[in-house]
Amino acid sequence: MKAINMKAAVLAGIIAGLIFLVLEMVMVPLFLGGSPWGPPRMIGAIALGKGVLPPPATFDIGVVLVAIVLHMILSIVYAAVIGFLVKGMTLTKALAVGAVIGLVIYFVNFYVMTGIFPWFAMARNWVSAFAHVSFGIGAAWAYKGLQEHHTTHENPSAKTI
Repeated sequence: MKAINMKAAVLAGIIAGLIFLVLEMVMVPLFLGGSPWGPPRMIGAIALGKGVLPPPATFDIGVVLVAIVLHMILSIVYAAVIGFLVKGMTLTKALAVGAVIGLVIYFVNFYVMTGIFPWFAMARNWVSAFAHVSFGIGAAWAYKGLQEHHTTHENPSAKTI
């Protein structure tokens, strides 16, 4: 069994994590009327405590930096899991698996983890579900592309499927 490409997993996690953050920060104000700083504050509150939660959902550099670091660490871990699961799949199957894993992460975060982080319950909505599914698809897509890129650059005679 071939090992996961950790460089591809790390980069896929960063790419998918950024996709997620952009979607949340654009879609929350656009479709839900909330602040773009609400999602980073909810993430930051995992490490900083619920005192950083909105209101006010305004920009705070400390909260945003903590949120980004924590979110990227989690995104890399999740992308490594996705990479492990999709490494031998076709791109189409990998994207489907990524979507399902994204949905599973959504349900775990917003229905299981609310026992530890009760403020997650306020983000049970279609925007969060969409962003999580997009994260999973993005992670699978990026991992497969990066895995293929690294394989062909490390071994130029390798066949790509």
